[in-house]
Amino acid sequence: MSRTRTALALGMAAAAALTVASASATAAPLPLAGSTTVTPAGHAFQATLSGKATLKAGSVTVTCSVSVSTGTVPAAPGNHNAAGPVSSPISPPTYSSCTSSLPGVTPTVTTSGAWSVSMQNGSPITATMAVPTGGLVVHTTGLATCTVTAAPSGPAAVPGTWANGAPSSLTFTNASVPVTVTGGFGCPTSATSSTFNAVYKVADTTDPAQQITVAP
Repeated sequence: MSRTRTALALGMAAAAALTVASASATAAPLPLAGSTTVTPAGHAFQATLSGKATLKAGSVTVTCSVSVSTGTVPAAPGNHNAAGPVSSPISPPTYSSCTSSLPGVTPTVTTSGAWSVSMQNGSPITATMAVPTGGLVVHTTGLATCTVTAAPSGPAAVPGTWANGAPSSLTFTNASVPVTVTGGFGCPTSATSSTFNAVYKVADTTDPAQQITVAP
């Protein structure tokens, strides 16, 4: 066999091997989630905004300096999942003391529905906040009248991270949230998603001497 034909054959064999390897990698199952335990079981908690929360849709940013939500760690054995996250229902977070990046525009944020947060132990510990359909609405008045509705077509999962501490913290960094925007001049009506940034400190309200902790 000539050198040219040999090189061609080797090249085809290598390409075939790469194709098989790629297909195998694509078909490989995702690793199973590890175990998660949230403690103290059955304790109530309060998540309080630290700093400011921002919701940016298009060129418009709404900034709020006050936000609070409450919830309860599931009672045992529901506070443990051997192969996945532990979920806790939470009250719809309240948002107040809000401003808009648009001059002469005042935003009001309302929330409703069944919200929850789930924790998955790992490195890092991940946290997912579930926003129900239409569960957060931003309405602006003044020079621009706009309505921004989060999770307009169905529940949305907002990804974040958890850090154990005294108190523990829940952080959302540039988390994407689907939205629809309606309104007239000055409203970002072409926006279909927004970015959410916030840090919450989570305190045990059943026993303030203890901390809400996520572990295996």
